[in-house]
Amino acid sequence: MPNPKVVVFDLGRVLLDFDYRKLEKKLAEHSNLPADEIARLFQQASLLGRYERGFLTSAQFFAEFKTATGYRGSLAGFQEMFADIFTPIPAMIGLPAAIRAQGVPVFIFSNTNELAATHVRDRYPFFNHFDGYVLSYEHGAMKPDDSLYQVVEDATGHRGQEVLYLDDMAENIETGARRGWQVIQHKTPEATIEALKSAGLLRQIQ
Repeated sequence: MPNPKVVVFDLGRVLLDFDYRKLEKKLAEHSNLPADEIARLFQQASLLGRYERGFLTSAQFFAEFKTATGYRGSLAGFQEMFADIFTPIPAMIGLPAAIRAQGVPVFIFSNTNELAATHVRDRYPFFNHFDGYVLSYEHGAMKPDDSLYQVVEDATGHRGQEVLYLDDMAENIETGARRGWQVIQHKTPEATIEALKSAGLLRQIQ
């Protein structure tokens, strides 16, 4: 395989871990629904999916959630709880900078929303040192929708085997592979680091 010209990172469970159960428990304390019903609201009613596709503004998302759950807290409190679900994966968050230092651009490609993206940008400095970002809520689609992968190619100026893509979700990886991208399904930091070395990257990491 040729050395990649750009490396594209998923965010959640690759660079930052996240736990929606933590959020659901906190929201339940201020709502008329228990945590498991809040989880179903996000998933089955596609509330979160519509928000992460950009079909709802943050204010509209909050309003729908409040109506459905009887949430009694403020918008500011909701924003803080909703965003604060992330924890860094220490062995991973330094990898984009190490790759970029060798002259290979790095991009973020993530299913996410405005609240989460704003929180991560403000809280985690590493997030601000990528060459570009393709975030689902800004483009009206979510992975594994093929149209969003076209956005990545347009943003990076690369396609096919020039792109190396890391994601933890098999269905997201499969769409990239069908476009001819080099792909790594992230399972553990150790395995991912070895795969990046095999792709001709991370030569400075022993």
